[in-house]
Amino acid sequence: MSRSLKDYVVIGLKGVAMGAADVVPGVSGGTIAFISGIYEELLTSISNINLGLLQTLKKEGFKKAWNELNGNFLLALFIGILTSVLSLANAIKWLLKNEPILLWAFFFGLVLASILYIGKQVEKWSKSGLILGILGVALGYIITVVPSIGGQESGYLFLVFSGALASCAMILPGISGSYILLLIGVYPLVMKALSERDLVVISIIAIGVIIGLTTFSKLLKWLFSKYKNEMLISLTGIMLGSLNKVWPWKKVLSTYTDRHGEVKPLLEKSILPSSYEGDPQLLYAVLLAIIGFNLIILLEKIATKKQ
Repeated sequence: MSRSLKDYVVIGLKGVAMGAADVVPGVSGGTIAFISGIYEELLTSISNINLGLLQTLKKEGFKKAWNELNGNFLLALFIGILTSVLSLANAIKWLLKNEPILLWAFFFGLVLASILYIGKQVEKWSKSGLILGILGVALGYIITVVPSIGGQESGYLFLVFSGALASCAMILPGISGSYILLLIGVYPLVMKALSERDLVVISIIAIGVIIGLTTFSKLLKWLFSKYKNEMLISLTGIMLGSLNKVWPWKKVLSTYTDRHGEVKPLLEKSILPSSYEGDPQLLYAVLLAIIGFNLIILLEKIATKKQ
């Protein structure tokens, strides 16, 4: 496919939009790719990363392998994604520390609308599907109330695993990689690493993303091609059960001290705004939740028109 420099600039800008979505729990970079018309090309290009590509590189050289990979497209897209992620990380880190209620309220609205978006794609609810949904809700809730593996000091292997899981946001519209990082407890760590340019942590996460895109993505694609309805039901249940994670008002039950000497929450309990110690910022929180909710609805309408 012959493209001009202008075309690649546009692809880079689409990458910027995907990167912005990937930073925010509840918004999927895959959804942005779908809306902007590059989703199928992205999937095809990622699928080209296999052993056959290495054989092409060995036998026919770098240029042939690069063209087979659709390298110019991926390079322009990922430059845009990386630029956006690094730019927004500082803002997210600051909000997590200084305006957590307002940030989580916005995330809550995003995730709530995402649940409806995914649930609407379920074609049929059977008895077995209902059981899957209930199990998904139970699993999602359990994930939010037990101490997360990444909540204390995350090992490098776990960070690789986290990056691999988060990469699903590139593959499946409606699923947010940031939300997965949030559920397993490494979202604040990743945002801090990005804002402080911690190349070690960023590189380890990147390795996981590459592994996820080249291996786990194929499994996800197979599951959705064979068991799409069951996957959508399970995913809807898990996200519904895990809403507890993004509830804005929390009471800290226990803490831990990280390697930098900072005291951070380990176990938290969701409480009513009226029980919150301090300013619950209720009006602003509700407004931001509504804005987040309607943002997803707007994206869904744009995607429907595009389709």
